[in-house]
Amino acid sequence: MGDNAADAGRVRNVFSGTAHGPVIQAEVIEGGVWIEAHRPQQPVPRQVPSGSPQFVDREPVLAEIDGWVGDGGGMAVLSGLPGVGKSATVRRWAQGERGRFPGGEFYLDFAELRAQAGGDVSAGVSRCLRALGVEDRYLPESLGELTGLLRTMTADKRVLMVLDDVTEPAQVRALVPGAPGSVVLATSQSVLGELLDDGARLMPLEPLSPEHGLQLLRRLCGAERIDAGGEGAAERIVASCGGLPVALQVAAARLVMHPRLPVAALADELADDRRRLDALRRGGERTVSAVFGVAYAGLSGPAARLYRLLGLHPGRRWDAASAAAAAGTTPDAAAEQLDVLEAASLVARVADGRYEFHDLVRLHAREQAASEDDEDERTAAAARIVDHLLTRAAQADLAVMGGRMRIGAYTDRLGEADRATAFPGRREALDWLDAWRGELLSAQQTAAEHGWHRRVWELAEALTALFLNRRYLNDWVRSGDLGARHAAADGNPAAEARLRALLSRPLMDRDELRRARGELETAVARADESGHTLLRASVREFHGRYWDRCDPARAVTTYEEAMVFYRAAGDDRGIAIGRYFMGCALHAVGRTGEAQSALQDAYDAFMGLDDRRMGARALAALGGVLRDLGQVAEAVAALEEAAAMLRERGAVHYEAQVCETLAELAEERGDREQQRRCLMRALEIYEAGGGPRAAELRRRLAGTDATEPAHRPQGAEGDGAGGA
Repeated sequence: MGDNAADAGRVRNVFSGTAHGPVIQAEVIEGGVWIEAHRPQQPVPRQVPSGSPQFVDREPVLAEIDGWVGDGGGMAVLSGLPGVGKSATVRRWAQGERGRFPGGEFYLDFAELRAQAGGDVSAGVSRCLRALGVEDRYLPESLGELTGLLRTMTADKRVLMVLDDVTEPAQVRALVPGAPGSVVLATSQSVLGELLDDGARLMPLEPLSPEHGLQLLRRLCGAERIDAGGEGAAERIVASCGGLPVALQVAAARLVMHPRLPVAALADELADDRRRLDALRRGGERTVSAVFGVAYAGLSGPAARLYRLLGLHPGRRWDAASAAAAAGTTPDAAAEQLDVLEAASLVARVADGRYEFHDLVRLHAREQAASEDDEDERTAAAARIVDHLLTRAAQADLAVMGGRMRIGAYTDRLGEADRATAFPGRREALDWLDAWRGELLSAQQTAAEHGWHRRVWELAEALTALFLNRRYLNDWVRSGDLGARHAAADGNPAAEARLRALLSRPLMDRDELRRARGELETAVARADESGHTLLRASVREFHGRYWDRCDPARAVTTYEEAMVFYRAAGDDRGIAIGRYFMGCALHAVGRTGEAQSALQDAYDAFMGLDDRRMGARALAALGGVLRDLGQVAEAVAALEEAAAMLRERGAVHYEAQVCETLAELAEERGDREQQRRCLMRALEIYEAGGGPRAAELRRRLAGTDATEPAHRPQGAEGDGAGGA
């Protein structure tokens, strides 16, 4: 304020800084102000890759798809040899139908999703739900629930599902959308006749005719080059390629890379070897192998060696760093040779910047490695790749899970160079683990096949950083079981105990309670055998969480046992975690006074450790206890403070649960404005993350839901010390 008397009664209305939401500036407000934050418009998924411009002789198939699906929608399965053009055909059809599917066009490559044998159907359904805006924390845990949610969210508008490289009918059935008029197009090397019962049309795709094979070769190399090649030379190339587009593309790449190579000379190379001619006549995989052999013969020594060793790489994809590990060279040198292989059409760069083989090229590369590299060299290359992936997994584990208890020494082995190339943050590390999940699981399997026990169980422990956050339950069970068995073979009871305790989590999520109990009982015995005090506490905490599901009274006893070891280990956070779960278990069995004391202790301990996220969750659970004790005002105060702390820490999923409880309390008090305010905040959170409870809250806000909201105690789910 200035000295001028005229300024004395003036109200200043000045705003500075940056606003990230609605702002109201007013002198006087009479009545209530409502601000409704709307979720940003979710883009309609348009995921199907563009079709190849080099596309010939599939118009009859496209017309057949048109006639089969029509306006009423339907399902079609294109089957045939690898490289025959199945994917290109469905992509071309989808490209011609852009705009016909207002609900979206989804694309799943099951070859990419497969970590080992078979595809992870849950991961495919989850990927579609994420594209529709559902965040990870709202994804159901069972495949049945995931499939139901997908059908619900695709019930109103037609969608297209393109499913590439399917191996099992279940992969298709789980992804049938809900809206009439929707279309499912799947490709498979198998016929998948079981889908006839689901109304599918089976469409075998044959190799190109000689006429159309020649047309494709002309498009790839230029008509002038082909016509100048001499009488019948191009036709001989087409015949040697067996009508497979992928083989023709490799042959064409050889001509393009070597402008002085006569077409007739390439035709002669393909036809020179009687063994190769026999393979060509048999068709199938050996047909393409013969053509790739010609491309391989034109490589330099370093590129050929990298090609062979990449055939041993676990999983489908690699980058320059993992290629360098395979060859025992530098990433720059590997990148240079990858450029050579890409130019020869032997590898392809995919959307995420990594490289991959066509499946048949990988087979050829492995065959060359088996014939040209001795067993010691192949074994050394496999060990280098596994160690490289374990190092990257260790870097990611540190970034995601911080100082959690680890039995393996894989993070301790990181050197200065490894730490310098670590991930910048938790999100980047988690995304890397997710993208490389298939390769990491395959590396674990490779280590198991070689009997490298430590590598197997250390990879299993490192992968827990991914599975605790993005719950690929089937992969978690496979990895954890393999890791536990190899820890036992390694004579390491502590590692076996840790992995069996962790394994109980996905088993319980899959309702395999009997098996989970068996794993936990073994884990307790192995932990006691190891003498590792903190581990003995952790496995009992996991055991308590099993009893939370099956016998809450026994859960209390088990948490008491865990607390003895946490105190003996002097682990302050473990003690706090134990008191939190103890309090939730006491509340569940009706011992509310003891629950109040335990949760208050947990809250105080978390705040002393500056763990405001877990402190807020303890405070929210305490609010639920106070509510049951009839201390409504104290309960409201605790819950409101917990909601503010959770919002501050970005734990909005738990904040939404607290808001719903506050809305119930407001309704009991007859405070309709407060009830609406709390429900609006919960709805905002659920809508922002695509949570399925959003629809229920909208009904309640509209006054159309006459059912009483179910009371849910503030939860015992969460981050255990063992889980962390």
